[in-house]
Amino acid sequence: MPHQIAVITGAGAGIGRATARTLARAGCDVALIGRDAARLEDAAAELAELHIRTLTIPADVTDAEALERAADQIEATLGPITLWVNCAGAGVSGQFVELPPEEIRRATEVTYLGTVFGTRTALIRMRRRGYGTIVNLDAISLPRPLRSIESGARAAIRAFTESLRPEILHDGDRILLSLVRLPAINTPRFVWTRNHTGKRLRPAGPVFEPEIAAEAISRAAFGRHRDVRVGLSGIGHRMAAFLAPALLDRRQADHAYHQQLEKYPVPDNTPDNLFTPVSGAHGAHGPFDHLSRRTMPVLLTTTLRTILTGTALAVGMGALLVTLRRKR
Repeated sequence: MPHQIAVITGAGAGIGRATARTLARAGCDVALIGRDAARLEDAAAELAELHIRTLTIPADVTDAEALERAADQIEATLGPITLWVNCAGAGVSGQFVELPPEEIRRATEVTYLGTVFGTRTALIRMRRRGYGTIVNLDAISLPRPLRSIESGARAAIRAFTESLRPEILHDGDRILLSLVRLPAINTPRFVWTRNHTGKRLRPAGPVFEPEIAAEAISRAAFGRHRDVRVGLSGIGHRMAAFLAPALLDRRQADHAYHQQLEKYPVPDNTPDNLFTPVSGAHGAHGPFDHLSRRTMPVLLTTTLRTILTGTALAVGMGALLVTLRRKR
């Protein structure tokens, strides 16, 4: 196993920053990519006591050439990239018809194309050596009204990841492309998302601290898991969408708005990070520590889901056979 050189996009705050700490504690040298140079330096300073090498590179993930230059600099300074984690994202919240086209385009480019370009940059270098790990993020709490653009971008990431895996297998490389499915995470995104609702944003459903997401990313990478689902909160939503989609739509229409919005209005001059980073000492955590869960929920890996599904099918078949015998 080569020494781990990890690259994290969106590393200045939120999940990316928590992931940088987690991977550094695991002994990885860490390269941090983000738009705010000062915040990246602050994040790197937190890792100094862990005695690992760090490198900060200000770059916008929507700029494919900038990511290529960053990767070249990382490999020249730290060594061959073995782990790449795409944490960068941006959002815009509000009724879809009220969202300006340029904001829709920008949010989609940062979240979806940022992941695509990051994956491409990592994959080009990993294929030269035939090994490596790339981790992409999905959101199991989506889709929800007022977040249609992020919902679409995350669905695109999911389809992109699943489409790319057979290509990697076809080429015979030992490169893992992992998808980590996250519930609501307490990050600064609720403060600096472009907001057209008029109310302050809040997480809906069970919310966890960013360290939980970072630990799931670490387990996906080092455990070489194809998929990791954090918690069970998204399973009920998926089942309802399959069994009673119209009922789910009605429930979302009646309840999802107030679940995502606080009672307090948002000031008109509140800065957001859609086009430019928000200055200030933002860390991994957002303003909802009082609501967040700090204990690790169930992590459903591909292996565990296979076992549970197989068990459920076996139990169901057994019950069906018993019923048929009784009828006979």
